[in-house]
Amino acid sequence: MVDLRFFAVTDEGVRPLPIPQNAHTFTDLLDGLPVGVYSALRTFAHNQFLFLDAHLDRTEQSMRLMGWDKQLNRQQLCAALDEVVDGAPTADSRVRFDMLAQSAPQRLGTESRLLIATMPLVPPPSEYYENGVTTAFAAELTRPNPLAKTAEYSQRRAEFLQGQDTAVYEYLLLDEVGHILEGSGTNFWGVRDGVLYTAGEGILEGITRKIILQLAPQVGIPVRLQAVHHDEVAALDEAALSGSSRAFLPVVRIEGQVVGDGRPGPISKKLLKAYNSFVAANIKRAEV
Repeated sequence: MVDLRFFAVTDEGVRPLPIPQNAHTFTDLLDGLPVGVYSALRTFAHNQFLFLDAHLDRTEQSMRLMGWDKQLNRQQLCAALDEVVDGAPTADSRVRFDMLAQSAPQRLGTESRLLIATMPLVPPPSEYYENGVTTAFAAELTRPNPLAKTAEYSQRRAEFLQGQDTAVYEYLLLDEVGHILEGSGTNFWGVRDGVLYTAGEGILEGITRKIILQLAPQVGIPVRLQAVHHDEVAALDEAALSGSSRAFLPVVRIEGQVVGDGRPGPISKKLLKAYNSFVAANIKRAEV
């Protein structure tokens, strides 16, 4: 059974919430609630975060894009996050915080719209980084407001993934003319002739993506903010996914097409190493 923990952030402090029966995922916890915007991240060294301020910035941006007047109390949220993850019973946690579209006192017993959920972190196994993963296209899955990280999209994604091929690690979203925009829960990267490609618009601007864009030039890898077309997959030398819980994860097959020589390549390995070093130097506790 997944060890879910669920809390409301109130003026009086962090308040534990009951776990719905048969809840196994964050989406299950929020089923039936007036969902709004959220951010998902992980801890490092038990109670530390990477670029937490960037997650908070993106949440505030998402709230503005939703047209809300509600303000995010960053100090209150940081204090709550620190308390929640410090008390987690596992080494590291997956963490999600949500700002609901409206309060749900009858369901939650509180007027608070700010919620935190955690579960034990299960990172991709080492063989995924050594051997790469398989992806496929999800042409029917779209993100109508890509700059806003909305829980409504997260719910649609969960519904889409039910019953899909378990051999496929991640599904890739396409634009109307066939460019690969991003993964359903990740950002997508392609490498061709030593150049790193990723979509520059029509995507959620992932925090890990932001870090990779910063690191790549520092380790001598040129970057182009240009989406790879699905017809260009056969010409790629490497591909990868990025995300808070995945770091920089090599992709070796896209919609049945082998990428490069079918093994993680040197640029993916270099960026993963640079990212891990960056993490070690930049993680810290939530600052109140």
